[in-house]
Amino acid sequence: MRAKAEQIALSGQVFSPAAPIDQYRLFAGRVRQVRDVLTATSQRGMHVILFGERGVGKTSLANVLSELMAGDGFRSLNSGTINCDVSDDFASLWHKVFRELSTYREGEEEQGVSESSMDELLNGDVSPDDIRFLLDRVPQPVMIVIDEIDRVTDPMATTLLADTVKTLSDHSVEATLVLVGVADSVDELIAEHQSVERALRQIRMPRMSVEELYEILDKGLTELEMGIDEDARERIARLSEGLPTYTHLLALEAVQRAIIDERENVTMADVEAAIKDAVENSQQSIRSVYHKAVSSPRKDNLFGRVLVACALAPTDFMGFFSAADVRDPMTEVMGKKHEIPTFSRHLNDFAESNRGPILQKFGTERKFRFRFINPMMQPYVILHSLANGLVSEDVVRELQATQAERTASS
Repeated sequence: MRAKAEQIALSGQVFSPAAPIDQYRLFAGRVRQVRDVLTATSQRGMHVILFGERGVGKTSLANVLSELMAGDGFRSLNSGTINCDVSDDFASLWHKVFRELSTYREGEEEQGVSESSMDELLNGDVSPDDIRFLLDRVPQPVMIVIDEIDRVTDPMATTLLADTVKTLSDHSVEATLVLVGVADSVDELIAEHQSVERALRQIRMPRMSVEELYEILDKGLTELEMGIDEDARERIARLSEGLPTYTHLLALEAVQRAIIDERENVTMADVEAAIKDAVENSQQSIRSVYHKAVSSPRKDNLFGRVLVACALAPTDFMGFFSAADVRDPMTEVMGKKHEIPTFSRHLNDFAESNRGPILQKFGTERKFRFRFINPMMQPYVILHSLANGLVSEDVVRELQATQAERTASS
């Protein structure tokens, strides 16, 4: 086994809850999504939008695409991906792209777009046809990954981006755009240009299966030359609720405890300790939202228990649940029958500003649907509740199994 300091440092590279994976050898699962992207990029005029909840690993897949595509002769951005921010408009977004698509020399001939011509074309008003003109002069084929498009708040930028997809497709430019965002990003792009649908392969990134989360654990542990007890492996994957960030977080905490104790195997005791460490080391923003949602001067308040019942409630593929879906988890958490009227006020409060909001509420009277605003909050609520005795491991296991059966049969 490596020296302790070296092993701890390496563990932080293979299990990285704070940063997306950027090497294919550490990338796990997503076989279908990878295949769909590769199929789309092989078709002239076809572009891709990857969408899904925050935390499901979209950026990690985007990061490894350039490595995957290099063997097919694709050029990609020097930085791998472009990240959008709230200040971006259409012109600033493409400034970022072309800054990373640098020129290079092949023999004595300069390939690509010169910096002077790029500045000239991207100075002032920029049209989708300007982008088409520039990309036509970049050595092709090229793949451009633009991440977090949901952060772009300028509606004109979204309209022009949709127009760019259509323009590149109509002119068969050998430049593939891979746009990454949440589900609303798809709706906004399609709404701006219905005809863009035929040129845009929509690839949904669902939460990861337990088997895919096992693959994350197994790859990381192989890199570390360590093992893990089967019950500990199963518990990390199950408590991650399909979000790889939590698999990385729990694995990192558990692995480092084993390393400090000079053991080569991770045990259930390491995972138990990792749960508490993960709660204590979670982002302050998540901890603050949770505290606001459940705090009350009354010690016998139900807010914490209702919230964990929400986190354990069965959901549809968009993450929505109804008050009726919370009834059985609430009964299990409390150990006695609880009907909707005993917690309906709590659900409504969670969707109001006085307690966050921590939930979104959609629909009409008696048909309201709820979901966590931040998907990363759901596993945190479960972990916090386990660490603080609001729910038992047996109840969590039973309710998660029920949800897994429901998902498998749907």
